[in-house]
Amino acid sequence: MKRKEFRLILLILIILIFAFAVSYIILGTSNDSSLNREIIANDTNGTVEVIRNIGNPDGEKIAYVVGVHPLENDTHQTFLNMMPALDNLNYSYDIYIINVSEDFSKYGELLPDDEPGRQTGQELALKYVYPQIVNGSYKLAVDVHAHGGAYGEHETFVFSPVDGSAGESYGRDVSMNSQNISYYNPYFTTSGPYLTVPLNENGVPAFYFEENSFFPQDIKDSHMLELIRGVDNLKL
Repeated sequence: MKRKEFRLILLILIILIFAFAVSYIILGTSNDSSLNREIIANDTNGTVEVIRNIGNPDGEKIAYVVGVHPLENDTHQTFLNMMPALDNLNYSYDIYIINVSEDFSKYGELLPDDEPGRQTGQELALKYVYPQIVNGSYKLAVDVHAHGGAYGEHETFVFSPVDGSAGESYGRDVSMNSQNISYYNPYFTTSGPYLTVPLNENGVPAFYFEENSFFPQDIKDSHMLELIRGVDNLKL
């Protein structure tokens, strides 16, 4: 190969690499900017953030909430890692993220009755997240939780604490169309009065998602994808 031809090929390669790098930076910047977390509350007990407009900007609005019980953070993080990366969604999603300032760990590292931040997270949900959702033209709200195996054979499930509500109906639809998500009502929740109950009673259907925190990550990923797709296929 002659030196002139070599230089020409090298120049073409440099141009192609540069063009790829520029397009990557532009696309990456665009995606990242759309997922910026906006702080909507800065409390002495923690903060509340929101990621807005994931999915179809022209679709009906649905809210997800994570962090009400900070001990369950592994499942919250599973959701946060997955949801913003999905495309071809039917609806427009806002994710409300509660960050409790108290120290906490995760299931398996604390005694069963040692749950720092549980009440704090619930109070932050009522004070800051509930008003945003009930006044925000949302068609549905989903509160993402986890458990440490407290429900026997019921490992991955959805439920609404208000029997006969639209939230229960939507939850049952998600379960019916999912392979691994059942509908199970444990009849008692500490967080219900702080978010899902007042939402259901004031015009916004709401239900819980519960995952076994001890499942392997790949199983939690697959179940979370089932939830997200199940919700996105609902007829609102």
